[in-house]
Amino acid sequence: MTQAPSAPAVVTEEGTGTLHVWALPTDAETLLALVTDVFTDHWRSIHFGVLVQGAAWEVAAPNAPRKIAMFDGYVTVDFGRWHFHLCIGEHTASGPELGRIRRCSRAELYRGVGPDGVPTTWGLRLFNGRDEQQMTVMLPNPFLTDTQGILDPPDFSRLAAWDALRGKYLGLSPDPLDRTGRGFAHTA
Repeated sequence: MTQAPSAPAVVTEEGTGTLHVWALPTDAETLLALVTDVFTDHWRSIHFGVLVQGAAWEVAAPNAPRKIAMFDGYVTVDFGRWHFHLCIGEHTASGPELGRIRRCSRAELYRGVGPDGVPTTWGLRLFNGRDEQQMTVMLPNPFLTDTQGILDPPDFSRLAAWDALRGKYLGLSPDPLDRTGRGFAHTA
């Protein structure tokens, strides 16, 4: 596994607001470990899908994955009744140009920061070779329940997945800034 930089980039995206972004390595070994960790260890409390202007798919896993496997550059996460595929490695069946486009070329952990400078959301994003979003994973939020109800007061123990992923993939300790918020707010 390649080590990623520990300092975040601060990015402002139209429709997303201000994000603190930590780049992750995009080699197949790291991405397979990351996908496996997220969907094996945290499936009960994450939501995932694609978040683009005009659509937000916030899917909850029905159960732990029955199988996570690689074939021709694609990881398949199989929940039984349904599954999804992500191209995270070398894909050869469609030729080199499509293989380059389909493969994950950017992966990042992010936290959304409100106008007051306090984090309100935490997640993981993967992008293909055209810089199109492949998937966003919304990590457990201390201001929301697993069914997205409001928590008052916040439950900062819900940052365990965020802290674990930052520790394993970035070598970072928990950040006190993550525990300064008072409630959920959309960042944009």
